[in-house]
Amino acid sequence: MAGVRTAVSLRELGFSGSVTLIGEEPHPPYDRPPLSKSVLLGAADGSAFDVDFDGLGIELRLGVHADALRPAEHEVVTTAGALPYDKLVIATGAAPITLPGAAGLTGVHVLRTLDDANALRPVLAARREVVVVGAGWIGAEFATAAREAGCPVTVVEAATRPLASVLPASVAEPMRQWYADAGVTLLTGHRVAQVEPGAVVLDSGARLTAHATVVGVGARPDTGWLAGSGVTLGPDRAVLVDDRLRADVPDVHAVGDCASFPSARYGRRLLVHHWDNAVQGPRTAAANLLGADEPYDPVPYFWSEQFGRFVQYAGWHAQDDLMVVRGDMAGPAWSVCWLRDGALAALLAVGRPRDLAQGRKLIERSALLDPEAAADPSVPLKTAVRSAVP
Repeated sequence: MAGVRTAVSLRELGFSGSVTLIGEEPHPPYDRPPLSKSVLLGAADGSAFDVDFDGLGIELRLGVHADALRPAEHEVVTTAGALPYDKLVIATGAAPITLPGAAGLTGVHVLRTLDDANALRPVLAARREVVVVGAGWIGAEFATAAREAGCPVTVVEAATRPLASVLPASVAEPMRQWYADAGVTLLTGHRVAQVEPGAVVLDSGARLTAHATVVGVGARPDTGWLAGSGVTLGPDRAVLVDDRLRADVPDVHAVGDCASFPSARYGRRLLVHHWDNAVQGPRTAAANLLGADEPYDPVPYFWSEQFGRFVQYAGWHAQDDLMVVRGDMAGPAWSVCWLRDGALAALLAVGRPRDLAQGRKLIERSALLDPEAAADPSVPLKTAVRSAVP
């Protein structure tokens, strides 16, 4: 998404020079969200972008892997040879984290690419027993699809609750019931000790039957090919760009899952592994490539469909932000607001899209909310505003 949107944005902004889009996969560029939904369930064969690359004069180099970057020579070393550039945008995304010792084992899967989804489709079609490692966003989405297909599903999570790395216990714990209601067995506080053909062995010694094991324990920026290039990477392996999405070598920008950027809004550097960031960032990068001077400081946004619920999140919250709950978290629709110095910093909405739509705009404005009014689910968020920070 990030690479495609950068190339298309350059054309939309009037750039008439050469644009080359390099991609490791042999498939025409495609959208990723349907992979865990319609593609996985066989309702669609793919999710190719509706982009006329030939008509836009964008050269696609598919099946080409970037091996190294030589900034001094303005060259990218690839499996197809060295490719020169005047300006370079790094959009290599993120690679899924795998279980130690599980690489190459038959029946062990990740869900990141079209080929990954196609490999899992026969498992779901046959309604085989599945073990999912990780109760994060992707684990929940795959478990949802597998149950919809009729598969017995067990989810194993090392933490004591789902979504432990992104949500506080008081918010994530009620989500445990979502798994039970969907007929999914959720085992928290357990680690995988070993993966064997047809089975997963836990640290407790328990042995789970697994005709397929799907690993969803996160992803890391796919930036190993930049070793020795002089491009500075953070401890999370992300390219450290400035607020114009520029890397620290000349004529190089980075966008999407592989880059972290400084957010003045939140006073920290953000690494956002979500679709919306791969859409917004390229617009800014393309404009700056063509001579603009636009800062990049979006309100991060994410959505997930799991267990019959539409979950949305906007912003970024810290542990010490004031949390305000709107509605009953045991019910089908509720929201959580996080206030920092009275201003709305982030919002999680479950089945309340209006809260999200209004909240996202309020976050952009740094609007101050009345906590009591915001806690009343019958009060529209936009009317819970006290004033705004200048």
